[in-house]
Amino acid sequence: MANKTKTDNNFTEEINKCVTVLQEGGIIIYPTDTVWGIGCDATNEDAVNKIYQLKKRANTKTMICLVSNDFMLERHVEKVPEVAFDIIDIADKPTTIVYDNPKGVAKNLVAEDNSLAIRVATDKFCQYLIQKFKKPIVSTSANLAGEPTAKSFKEISKEILKGVDYAVNLQRNEQKDTPSSIIKLGNDGTVKVIRK
Repeated sequence: MANKTKTDNNFTEEINKCVTVLQEGGIIIYPTDTVWGIGCDATNEDAVNKIYQLKKRANTKTMICLVSNDFMLERHVEKVPEVAFDIIDIADKPTTIVYDNPKGVAKNLVAEDNSLAIRVATDKFCQYLIQKFKKPIVSTSANLAGEPTAKSFKEISKEILKGVDYAVNLQRNEQKDTPSSIIKLGNDGTVKVIRK
């Protein structure tokens, strides 16, 4: 029982630290259901800009948002195509879906074609963090633009680590090297696989 309590306390403590940083417009590094990610409040344009600057990434290259469940997804997309729920339910790996007409997110996250990549998080830490924060969180790989994706916490560059406000102290020894599948769903019923 003592071990469980200590683990639960660490988990809760890490989530609370992240929520505080996110509420203040800060940037975190956190474990996701794919690779280690850099995140911020997906509704805060200034925070999103900080990530673009940190990664030295052109703001024309959009980033992914994570939501905790289908209800949060529906709050941030004008109309979620029915097929999206089927894809989410049957996916055997984390799957990001690009939706038309996002709403309630930072304008600098939305692509020129008025679309946004969103994934319903399957990782327990991400789900709890997003539920506690009550807003979507940006998720982009923890590396500089053009550099290889870090497969573990140890591979994240010092420049990235120095540029964030908080790095989660959980799952640091785990290898996370599988990016999500990406599928684009159009409101006209079109389905396009961008990355398997």
